[in-house]
Amino acid sequence: MQPSSPGETKAQTDFDRSLLKAIQEASPDGILVVDARGHIVSYNRRFLETWRIDPEYLHLQKDADGTLTERALMGQALSQLRDPEVFLARVQELYASPDEEDYTEVALVDGRVVERHSVGLRGEDGLYLGRVWFFRDITPRKQLEAALRQSASFDPLTGQMNRRHFMDSAEEEFVRARRFAQPLALVMLDIDHFKPVNDQFGHAAGDFVLEVVCQRWSGILRSVDLLGRIGGEEFAALLPQSRAREAEAVARRLCEAVSEQPFEFEALSIRCTVSAGVAVLAADDRRVQDMMRRADDALYRAKAAGRNAVMGEKI
Repeated sequence: MQPSSPGETKAQTDFDRSLLKAIQEASPDGILVVDARGHIVSYNRRFLETWRIDPEYLHLQKDADGTLTERALMGQALSQLRDPEVFLARVQELYASPDEEDYTEVALVDGRVVERHSVGLRGEDGLYLGRVWFFRDITPRKQLEAALRQSASFDPLTGQMNRRHFMDSAEEEFVRARRFAQPLALVMLDIDHFKPVNDQFGHAAGDFVLEVVCQRWSGILRSVDLLGRIGGEEFAALLPQSRAREAEAVARRLCEAVSEQPFEFEALSIRCTVSAGVAVLAADDRRVQDMMRRADDALYRAKAAGRNAVMGEKI
């Protein structure tokens, strides 16, 4: 086989460079290639778009010999990160460990999330050549994941926890209270005679009442309290660090927030009341359902007593 002529070698080199550029520009990822000296070998348009870098800025950052170092980009990147120290420390770790790969999600100050993948480059002789970085804006995917979590965990009408999420979260609080011997209270709440509201005024009015009830309650409950929609018009509130007297006072305030002010829906003025049952953590409780059972019993007694009332558990 005859050796390649200089012209053939140049043509092959031009072809390889053109192919590499075409592949980079067609990639959905932002690509940055850095050699072993820290000089930028190549980058694509998507890289500039992901990091909001003006091409003219890079041109101005070149050294006298036309080289561009990664340090010229680092300031641009760090200024956009929520946690620049962690980002920089990880980059330094990767350069110190050429064979280590990296998959990381990076949060930006503008609300975007960028997925970073990096891998070291070695020649056929095993010599370290540099590192290639891939960046992809995964903000739409993260937003979709957040929306799915929201729909799976929260009631779409009231915005409060659905039954499943409330029970899971309440169980975590229950375990914490047991472990550290802290007080814990649970309030079961039910809107009195809610079916006639739907029958008389329509389901749109009923939905409005449920939504506003939760808005009023949110203004009373603390940030550490949990509120969940357990059924149609039945709710539960878990009150960490609360004893019976404190919980019953909160329950009365929740009931009064509903009964003392009518719900103005279009031309309608709708009045409602709420009954509540309260239970506190007992020494022999094994799960949060034990508390809920007693609070339900207290709620039933409040209903039987004429409604619009708060009952504590029987000791």
